[in-house]
Amino acid sequence: MPREIRVEPREIRVEIGELALNGFAVDPERVTDAFERELTRLIEAHGVPLAASGAVALDALTDLPPLPAGLTARRLGQELARAVHEGLSGHGEVTR
Repeated sequence: MPREIRVEPREIRVEIGELALNGFAVDPERVTDAFERELTRLIEAHGVPLAASGAVALDALTDLPPLPAGLTARRLGQELARAVHEGLSGHGEVTR
């Protein structure tokens, strides 16, 4: 019986061109730091399902869940990362 060989990627690189924070009164650097930490954690824990079969390039992720106003910079960064990871997991609309 043949054995299945699973190869894990050695590197996952996610490049985000812009995080637009319209309508939020928060420090963009703190949001970015929290976003990067949370997205890194999610990718390390769950991978990037859209890239399971190899490298993938996306132009945009849309139709992601709305975020409530009034969040702290840290919480906003975490919620943005979760929304982006959901998009990378196949939820939302993907433009390639």
